[in-house]
Amino acid sequence: MIEIKLEQLSGESKNGKVGKINVKIGDKIKEGDVLLQVESQKGNVSVKSNANGIIEEIVIDEGQIVNIGDVLFKVDGVKTEDKISKTGGFNYFNNLIKPQKGEIESDITIIGAGPGGYVATIYAAKQGKKVVLIEKEHVGGTCLNHGCIPTKALVRSSEVYRNMKKSDSFGIFAENVSVNMEKVIKRKDDIKNQLKNGIEYLLEKHNIQKIDGKGEIIDKNTVLVKTNRKETTIKTKDIIIATGSEASVPSIKGIDSKYVLTSKEALDMTDLPNKLAIVGGGVIGMEFAFIYASFGVQVFVIEYADEILASLDKDVCYEISEIAKENGIKLYTSSKVESIDETENGECVVSFIKDEQRKYISCDKVLASVGRQPYFEGLGIEKLGIEMNDNKKGIEVNEKMQTSIPNIYAIGDVTNIIQLAHVASHQGIIAIDNILGKNKTIDYSTVPSAIFTEPEIAVVGITEKIANEKEIEIEVGKFPMSANGKALTLGDAKGFAKIIKEKSTGKIIGSTIIGAHATDLLASVTLCINNKLTTKQITETIFAHPTTAESIHEAVLNVEGGAIHFE
Repeated sequence: MIEIKLEQLSGESKNGKVGKINVKIGDKIKEGDVLLQVESQKGNVSVKSNANGIIEEIVIDEGQIVNIGDVLFKVDGVKTEDKISKTGGFNYFNNLIKPQKGEIESDITIIGAGPGGYVATIYAAKQGKKVVLIEKEHVGGTCLNHGCIPTKALVRSSEVYRNMKKSDSFGIFAENVSVNMEKVIKRKDDIKNQLKNGIEYLLEKHNIQKIDGKGEIIDKNTVLVKTNRKETTIKTKDIIIATGSEASVPSIKGIDSKYVLTSKEALDMTDLPNKLAIVGGGVIGMEFAFIYASFGVQVFVIEYADEILASLDKDVCYEISEIAKENGIKLYTSSKVESIDETENGECVVSFIKDEQRKYISCDKVLASVGRQPYFEGLGIEKLGIEMNDNKKGIEVNEKMQTSIPNIYAIGDVTNIIQLAHVASHQGIIAIDNILGKNKTIDYSTVPSAIFTEPEIAVVGITEKIANEKEIEIEVGKFPMSANGKALTLGDAKGFAKIIKEKSTGKIIGSTIIGAHATDLLASVTLCINNKLTTKQITETIFAHPTTAESIHEAVLNVEGGAIHFE
């Protein structure tokens, strides 16, 4: 008789509550079958079978509290790790040389379980489709594991530390405030793992088959997944490519130095450097700049463009640049990094050209943050003849997310259209709707963008810069956060809200907000633009007081004749 025990739970939980039990006495089970769910304070865990056999006894009940190490089931069968060869011993070489082969059928096969892939998978399963999801690493993709969520966890920790250092301005006094980066990183990992477990739970709840490994598209109806121990051929009606992106590596002498980090390694630093040079002043670079400056690191940002966050309007670039300088961040714009050299005393030197002069920065670490590029490795798209876009840096798709092969779709960063998690998720839903015959198209005119600097920056729709390029006649209303009561009570009154009105129609076509809670405020403006509301309609809307959202109302009033609380 074999005992199946509770081996682990999310985070550091020692016990949890038994959820739905998926088997009954007499059922045949095999390795990998989900037997039950256990819910702990850190999230849900699926308990999978590590044996092949028949359930003889179910030791626990639904709703019961169980501890790690408790026996859950008794099985008449063989544990998978105890399987023996015909010669009486475990044959490791035989397992490696002769991988198991299998074939399955599905309606839709999705390659990549990032925010595009897993959302499309769950959405399709809810519509009654049989879906296979392929992932070579972890569900959640870059966003959950090495991007959006981990960076925001660090942003929050740095924000708490910064607030504690200035708490005396609120009448609160704290002594010996310090940072423990090991706990900061652990908190980040706990959040990430809780969300990953949640996604895994949803996949299992909807009976979605997830295959670990890299997917290769053999033809328009066949995907092959290979690992050392198994080869799985999937026969499928439709395919969605959602393989995401990887960090771009700039062509700089010394970029492979041990002192150089990508954003992935920067998220796991438990030892703070004294001095950090960041190559690239875009979104990722500036988020890290504010995080580590708040933790007391001396930060240098070297940006090739004339301004940091160069896609934004000049007034926003100026505002965040001045705030960055106030936070001790040294900015070098219009600068080209030429080399990264190691010194004898365990540091490195970044050499760059600014204003036709060579300059040097000595630092402990360098963060290379110059953007991301679509990830295609091993997909086989060249053999299939799937068309690439004009710059050959992404898969070409139409408004329905179809590639040049109609039953193969591509979503997310791999298309190189807009590299944002929420865009990937929406593209995934559009792709599934079209597979279902709903004839949906995607509109990118109201995609919101969130930048988690300090303060936050949020943008949606047309900027002044784009309006000028397209020769759109506009009117602009602005309102400073320093005149907003809620922002003052928060002790965070930097920045402003800006509303852009199309002169000919009176409609709101764009907004940029820099200030406290900017990324949360943006949703209301996005709804206004998406529903083609006018500034006049918003002036007649009542906004709650005191809230930072009043800054939007005041900016709209400024367009329509003048703000109430600012001249």
